[in-house]
Amino acid sequence: MKIIECPRDAMQGRTEFIDTAIKAAYINQLLEVGFDTVDFGSFVSPKAMPQMRDTAELLDLLDLYHSKSKLLAIVANKRGAEDALDFEEIDYLGFPLSISETFQKRNTNKSISEALEIVEDIQNLCETKGRTLVTYLSMGFGNPYGEAFSTGIVAEFVGKLDELGIKIIALSDTIGVAEPELIEKLFLTNIQAYPDIEFGAHFHSRPETIAAKIEAGLKGGCQRFDGALKGFGGCPMAKDELVGNVATEEMIRVLEKNGYDLGLNKEELVEAMKLADFVFG
Repeated sequence: MKIIECPRDAMQGRTEFIDTAIKAAYINQLLEVGFDTVDFGSFVSPKAMPQMRDTAELLDLLDLYHSKSKLLAIVANKRGAEDALDFEEIDYLGFPLSISETFQKRNTNKSISEALEIVEDIQNLCETKGRTLVTYLSMGFGNPYGEAFSTGIVAEFVGKLDELGIKIIALSDTIGVAEPELIEKLFLTNIQAYPDIEFGAHFHSRPETIAAKIEAGLKGGCQRFDGALKGFGGCPMAKDELVGNVATEEMIRVLEKNGYDLGLNKEELVEAMKLADFVFG
């Protein structure tokens, strides 16, 4: 079972800039907890995402020597990937590929066909550099734009990514609309069809629906879940009304209730939650 903690997702939509030293202190605390991966920053245009303009500077302040956690950075184009791959500390690159043409344009200013070409370019770069690309299927459970959506469309996208050699795909509930029945079905179907791909869940959720979504993912065979402490954040490109990330502490509770030993340092987790209150208010 892999838990990916996403402070980048929690921070990116905030209008008031969070000081780099504060970001570093928070992420360093998260690195002490023992998460599989920490999604710490992004190499994107500072005009598009001003909160993340200090990601390269932030890397210099991270204490990676006492942590087993790996680092993930989000990129939106080939140039961002090239910049990120200059840093050996980064293990994973993440790229948001949307099932929705409207959202792909809003999120990366590209069409889906253009975005798929970028995925191929980044995948080739990652293979050359010995890194791994995580592709997020945004709007993976439906969208608010009235565009066609079905499990078959999701499978079609997964098939295209499989042809490119993508090994990790995170099905993303960008606006928090996924129902448990659909969650279970999507994971079960795709995990059975593509056993060589690691499928993850990046849910956005209101607090009262977190447990049902996580348990549905488990029933479908998902072994990789993204979250953010206290449920802060959400995708600022999705809608005017944000639905927050899955609260990691609630996700941990559900997973442990279902018998998973996550190997986390609970004392450091408590300290991280206290620091989250300070960072995000």
